[in-house]
Amino acid sequence: MTYDILIALIAFAFVSSITPGPNNLMLMASGANFGFRRTVPHMLGIGLGFTFMVLLVGAGLVQVFDRFPISYLILKAVSVVYLLYLAWKIAHAAPVRGEAVDGSPMTFLQAAAFQWVNPKAWAMALTATTAYAPGHTLGAIVLVALVFGAVNLPSVSTWTVLGQQMARVLTNPRRLVVFNWTMALLLVASLYPVLWPN
Repeated sequence: MTYDILIALIAFAFVSSITPGPNNLMLMASGANFGFRRTVPHMLGIGLGFTFMVLLVGAGLVQVFDRFPISYLILKAVSVVYLLYLAWKIAHAAPVRGEAVDGSPMTFLQAAAFQWVNPKAWAMALTATTAYAPGHTLGAIVLVALVFGAVNLPSVSTWTVLGQQMARVLTNPRRLVVFNWTMALLLVASLYPVLWPN
């Protein structure tokens, strides 16, 4: 991989990782509701889970979907249902009671598994491996995955910090409810490309 292509890959990894999507919206809500420390397993699950996903997609997992087109429809249906469920959970998160919040943030394994039903994660993994590891050589795939691993975690952490900082404004239970419903609606809105692709 040339220097220019590596810079382009880093830029793509950064832009796609830091822009709004299901992962970042959920991290922002988690940061606001549970704080940074309790959201760390969620962040690590996204960073490492997505890196592993890039490795498997680059190694040929996408060929399984090409051989069995119905699997795309199944994945799409599961993605929509699960994202709607997560939006419902965010919207109905209990307001702050003193220093405690009812409920719990996503675990490491839940966040890692979520990458497999996250439409944005699939789009990122497919684009990255197609554009930056076109020969699907092991070295190129590993490099793409490592770049995403290095760029993704700091990028998604930004959203958790943003949510944590917003918690200072969300001390009123009513404001927190409005925030949670807004995050839930934005999460549902992120389904637009899945339900109505170009």
